[in-house]
Amino acid sequence: MTTTRLSLRIDAELKNRLEQEAKREERSASFLAVKAIESMLRSRAEKRAAVRSAMQEADRGYFVSQDAMDGWVASWETDAAVPPPPADLKFDPS
Repeated sequence: MTTTRLSLRIDAELKNRLEQEAKREERSASFLAVKAIESMLRSRAEKRAAVRSAMQEADRGYFVSQDAMDGWVASWETDAAVPPPPADLKFDPS
């Protein structure tokens, strides 16, 4: 893969922290910065895909009720955490 140079300005504290982490990892600061950028871009792409999917579902009129969401969120801090609820409401705009 071909690489290209990117120049950016960061504050001294952040640079120091990055260099310390690179030393601990036995990697270059540039390597860790690239991995962080890749992770951020992947996360944002996944979020956009999730939003697109949710919008498509909403356009079809399917929604998750507040009760289902409340039950799901309440399970997060327990030993019985449950997966996200499926759509349980259908809205027909016609």
